[in-house]
Amino acid sequence: MDPVQLHLTAALDALDPAFVDEEPFTAGGCTYCYGEENFAELSGPPHLVSEDMLSAVAFEVVDHWHDFPRLYRRLTPRILRAVVTGRLHVDPNVIASRLLRAAWTTWPPAQADALRAFWPTWWRATLHTHPDDVPATVREILSLITVATGTLRPWLDIWTSTWTASADAHLAEFVDDVLCESEITDLAMGFYDEYHATAELLPWLLTDIRDRIAEPRLDDPDYLDFLLTEALATPPGTP
Repeated sequence: MDPVQLHLTAALDALDPAFVDEEPFTAGGCTYCYGEENFAELSGPPHLVSEDMLSAVAFEVVDHWHDFPRLYRRLTPRILRAVVTGRLHVDPNVIASRLLRAAWTTWPPAQADALRAFWPTWWRATLHTHPDDVPATVREILSLITVATGTLRPWLDIWTSTWTASADAHLAEFVDDVLCESEITDLAMGFYDEYHATAELLPWLLTDIRDRIAEPRLDDPDYLDFLLTEALATPPGTP
């Protein structure tokens, strides 16, 4: 196995012992949507929770659950492993939004530190894997990590320093995506558009990695002028 993939496997495996919860937990929530058997399942060992219930917790709005932060925290290793392996069939962007609502940075140090170690490991593994073999798009993964951590630049810097064919394949796909309908001029990341990325992303695209992109649109001075003008004219959060 590739060393980068080995590191990802190790980072995922490290989440399990960090998130061991020895205190009893009783799940509860919306009885219109879920029955007692669902709450009993969620109250039991996290590794026995079905994939259907895991997806429900991953995607469901937070007010459907009693003590949502504790519930989500217990299932975070399962949720992240399912995202990485393509077995969680929900929008990856919602994971970051739910982690923020669960206030993951305030969790016990061992758990928060395990997540902080996981983010760059997952990102590097993504860039070292061809797009055809990644269950989510590079844009979805970048968005998830950016929103969860509240920062974009470190992940762009890792991309800049990763000179692999797979990283460049991701880059070509990403650039084509964000240039579609000039979305990059007002690009927000996250399920609820929590992070406005244009101010960091556009200069990075036009300078740091420009020579790695075979993109005719970026050779057109008029188009470049349009991008820069639109980006300056559209304040973050403008409808």
